[in-house]
This record gives sequence, C-alpha cells and structure tokens, in this order.
Amino acid sequence: MMIKTEDIVKGFKSAESRWARFGPYYAMFPLDFAFEVVEKYSKEGDFIIDPFAGRCSSIYAGGVLGRQSLGIEINPVGWLYGSVKMKPGDKEAVIKRLLEIYSKRNYYKRAVELMHKFYRMCYCDEVLMFLLAARKHLDWKNNNVDATLMSIILVYLHGKLGEALSNQLRMTKAMGINYSVHWWKEHKMTKPPIIDPYKFILKKIEWRYEKGTPNLAKSYVIFGDSTNELEQIVQITKATGIRFSLLFTSPPYCSVTDYHTDQWIRLWLLGGSENPKAQQEKYKGRFVSQEEYYNLLDDVFYNCATIMDKKSTIYVRTDAREFTLNSTLNILINHFPNHKVKIISKPFQNRTQTEICGNKTKNSGEMDIILTRGN
Repeated sequence: MMIKTEDIVKGFKSAESRWARFGPYYAMFPLDFAFEVVEKYSKEGDFIIDPFAGRCSSIYAGGVLGRQSLGIEINPVGWLYGSVKMKPGDKEAVIKRLLEIYSKRNYYKRAVELMHKFYRMCYCDEVLMFLLAARKHLDWKNNNVDATLMSIILVYLHGKLGEALSNQLRMTKAMGINYSVHWWKEHKMTKPPIIDPYKFILKKIEWRYEKGTPNLAKSYVIFGDSTNELEQIVQITKATGIRFSLLFTSPPYCSVTDYHTDQWIRLWLLGGSENPKAQQEKYKGRFVSQEEYYNLLDDVFYNCATIMDKKSTIYVRTDAREFTLNSTLNILINHFPNHKVKIISKPFQNRTQTEICGNKTKNSGEMDIILTRGN
C-alpha cells in the first residue's frame, strides 16, 4: 500500500506517522516541510544525505518515501531519537528490559538522598531511583533494545506537569538548575508529582507500538562529527560509485543556541554531567566564534560536494541574520559553482523554538537556499 505524505504529517493512524514525531528536539524541522522537500527534490531509489541531522526528520522522510538516506548527528539525544524511530527494538523485548531496569531501582535509594535539590524537586524518589538505574545499566550506544527504551524515557524525561516524569518544565529545552528551583519555589511547586515510572513508561511504549513499527527504505544515522565522518563517506563513495542526489540539511545557527547545554537533563541521563555547562569540545557549543563556525560549514560542504551527483539538489535552511546567511551562501556557491541558486525567505509565522529560546534579533526568520543543476 502506498504511503501518503498527508496521512503521516497530519495524524497517528499508521506506524510511519506515529514514529515520525518521535523525540522532542530543539529547532527541529517541521514534519510537513521535511516530507515536502524530499518528495519534490528526489525520487524513489535516490540517495539523500543530511550532515546535521538533528532528530533525523529529513532522513526519516527519505526512508518512508523510498529514498536510501544517511544522516550524521553529533548530539547523542538527536542520534538516539533518529536511530530508534528508523529501527525500533522488538516491543516485547523493550517491555522486558523496562521491568529489569525497574527491578534494580532500590539499589539507588541512598544515591537519591545525596542528590542536588533540583533533582529532588524535579522527580519523586521512585522516578529518580528508576532513572539512576537506567543511567547505569542501559547500553544505549550498542544495544537496539536498550536504545529504544532509553529514547522513550528521554522523550518523557521532562515536560508539562502530568505529561512527563518531571515537575513542571519545558519539554524541548531544559532550563538551568537555579532558574528551575527558583521558579518552582515561586509557584509553590517544590513537591514533584508522585509517579510510578514502570506504569508510566509501559503506557507510553504500548501507545507508540500500537500501530506497529515503520517500514522504511534503507536509512541510517551515524553518531559522530560530520567533519570526521564525511571523510570516510567520501572514501566509500569512491569505492562504490554511489552518488547522492539530494543534500538536505539545516546547520546550527551561529551564536543562537548551544545544542548540548539546552539538552543537559537528557544528556545527564545518558551519563553526562549533573550540572549544565557549555561544551568546550569543538563544534559542540554555541559557535560564538565566527571563524570556527565558518570553518565548520566550509569543511562539511566541501566534503559533501565530492559525493553529490552532478545533477544533485542542495537544500539548506539557515538563519536570516547577515553573518550566518552570507557565510552559508558563499560557502555553498564556492563548493557548488555550477548550480543555480534560489533563495526563499521564511519569516516566522508562529513563535518557534528558535525564536523563543535563542534568536530574538529583528532578522529572526529563516532562509532556504536551494541549489539545482539541470542537464
């Protein structure tokens, strides 16, 4: 049966539509936009690539529509969402693993008592003990079942009261420790909701799998840095003769947000620091340095140019502010000199995550840069 894009972007009636929205993520592609671009600028059987994949909406859309799709993502939260929704673990195995993790929670009772007051206000003790057990025992990097369970926990790790495991918090962007504690005190919400984590997560698993699992063309997302991973992909394409027909991506915007700090609670569950802090590793921060930002885009699009088909389409959504837009445009023209360039302004119609949490400048919209080449 042929899958209709409209059915996926407007409902939850199929496995493909139910898993398509999996994973709240900062500045994620609108789902209808991802499907629209893939459908318009590629055909079934084509190879498409996204070197800044985020939660992999572009790659997922490609897989659903019969394109062989490859993404690269440096943030483990986005990588987990993407890899799991493209290939969820066996449902019964995930439920069995949930029970195993839940049964280990009591080993962490003493550890909970020693945790910072933020965590004690954010989660009840039962949830905290469960989270510590998951943090310790889920091998999410190497085991598909563990990755699936961890990603489902991540989805509901924080959000609106009653809809997540936490006290009242934003779902997409994690607020700071001091800000959250102050806000809870000010709003007389210092007591976290009492939740049975096993029953809560089990219900979410049942709902997610209710329509089954998605049927995708061969699609994959690499956990790593595009500046390194693309060099290996270049060598593979030289050996195999594979060429990509669509490069579809949205690089991080310079100085707007720190994609790792803004996900600090979820990164903590994956083994990261208990306190939010800016990343010092190259290409993991806010890109305050314009030179480092320019070099990142230059490296990535240079390598991408060597693996694209001569008649390929390059579709890049970027920030409307002058430096980010001009840098992206100049780099793309330099590496794809024989392509025709079209620029479409995309002013914010509604308050997006990028506007609410980062970009508040007067040029707060986005720009689509489309490069095409005919015969």
